[in-house]
Amino acid sequence: MLKHRGFPGRLTGTDYQFTIRRANVKEGATKIIKRERFKDRKAPDRAADVAFMSALWNHFGEEVFERGNLDAGRLSWLFGREVVAAEDPFDPCSYEALLKIDRRRAEASFPEVFAPEAVPMAWDDEDEDE
Repeated sequence: MLKHRGFPGRLTGTDYQFTIRRANVKEGATKIIKRERFKDRKAPDRAADVAFMSALWNHFGEEVFERGNLDAGRLSWLFGREVVAAEDPFDPCSYEALLKIDRRRAEASFPEVFAPEAVPMAWDDEDEDE
């Protein structure tokens, strides 16, 4: 499993994780699914989506990236909309699955991340090997 160096491990001050520490060798990677984001989601959940999208954009931009140690649960909130499969066939249960950001849709959903005056988020919890 590829570990994305410098990618934040979680949203500061919360339990919303963005990465996992180690691969699940026994059961394999958790499947990425498309989760519906309803309008009545709580503010912390929406903030986690914004922060994760910001981290993805600042780390990968429009480049294709490998899923690696990115958390499947957090990816699932964006998958099929702002984050799409970059290969066909796509294996949602693979750590090597290739993804990319659909900038047009991501910009429509998270304009604050793509605004010209947007400042990259400062992270105090970057994922580092022990």
